[in-house]
Amino acid sequence: MNRRDFLKQSALTTAGTMLIPHFLKAYERQTLGQGVAPTGKILVIVQLSGGNDGLNTVIPYRNDIYYRERPTIAIRPEKVLSLTDEIGLHPSMQPLKALYDDGLVTVINNVGYPNPDRSHFRSMDIWQTASDSDNYLNTGWVGRYLDAACSGKSQQPFRTIEVDDTLSLAMKGNNLNGLAVLDPRKLYNQTRSGLVTGLSREHSTDHHEPESVAYLYKTLAETVSSAEYVFDKAKVASTSTTYPGHELGNRLKIVSQLIQSGVGTSVYYVSISGFDTHINQPGQQERLLGQYAEAVGAFMTDLKAAGRQNDVLLMTFSEFGRRVKQNASNGTDHGTANNVFLIGGGLPSKRVLNEAPNLTNLTDGDLTYSVDFRQIYATLLHDYLGADDVAILGRKFDGVKIV
Repeated sequence: MNRRDFLKQSALTTAGTMLIPHFLKAYERQTLGQGVAPTGKILVIVQLSGGNDGLNTVIPYRNDIYYRERPTIAIRPEKVLSLTDEIGLHPSMQPLKALYDDGLVTVINNVGYPNPDRSHFRSMDIWQTASDSDNYLNTGWVGRYLDAACSGKSQQPFRTIEVDDTLSLAMKGNNLNGLAVLDPRKLYNQTRSGLVTGLSREHSTDHHEPESVAYLYKTLAETVSSAEYVFDKAKVASTSTTYPGHELGNRLKIVSQLIQSGVGTSVYYVSISGFDTHINQPGQQERLLGQYAEAVGAFMTDLKAAGRQNDVLLMTFSEFGRRVKQNASNGTDHGTANNVFLIGGGLPSKRVLNEAPNLTNLTDGDLTYSVDFRQIYATLLHDYLGADDVAILGRKFDGVKIV
């Protein structure tokens, strides 16, 4: 394989994942070790892709405007799993309600950002990069955390892992990218195939390659070593907890196994799609929220059995909420502010952190945000992971009182 073919092949790999075989030990400069956050804490991010309808997730069941604006899709008060005198959870989310009753869930309402964008792609970019709505960044907030965590130290892409076969923008840094791992064994085997045997031989005799090519070799070496490390660690622990057999259940099971195996990862990233409910929302959202709640319930049960429930915080977000008024297709269209869940992590007992959505103070028919999502990021980075939130986010955001 010549260099041109190598560069073509690298374009086919997921950015930062580079599923290429082991080679070139001379490029390995890292010592693979624990390397978790200095606080000893682990953050697990669950992304609900498509724009989950927050009003039918955390429901203002005593608000007449909610029922007036949603005559056919509103959740009736007698079905709501009440959290407070004003709001409660969708009836499919009983496992999450049980966690709330156990003091493990914090609900943050009205989360958004200034000048919101209703495009899935753009709003997701904003959430994943922590940018302003008029600013375009090519690095993610978790990727920049990885840069900071490995600054002046050994290069360890496994410090942040996305349980997927591709890497999202959130996980890409300036100097390092996280590792995309859907199956540790498969990734390990892929990095040891015969794909670049010829490339390895060619490189060993050519010491004059451009800096960009040398960077690719370095990235490959780092990824290969990380794949080996994760695979070796993943064999250490198994779980007796029964997880649901759907996608999110399987992925959170992988996260739990890696945590219990002692993989030196500070941030895990998982996503579930399908929340773009323009048509016939009730059935689709009920199914998805039920899958989310039962997967998270199994995950927290597993961590409790392992004695890790207070060491691991799970954050759930969606790129935007939906409009207050239902549409003519028994669904909802793209909106703005939404709710965020924080689960576990040794946070204070059960609570709803702030006020319920104000349905009399809308912005062009949408909920008005009162918490900038970057305030949550800043708190998680500084107070939970022990990182420099200002350096990672680019400026100071007032934290929220969650830790």
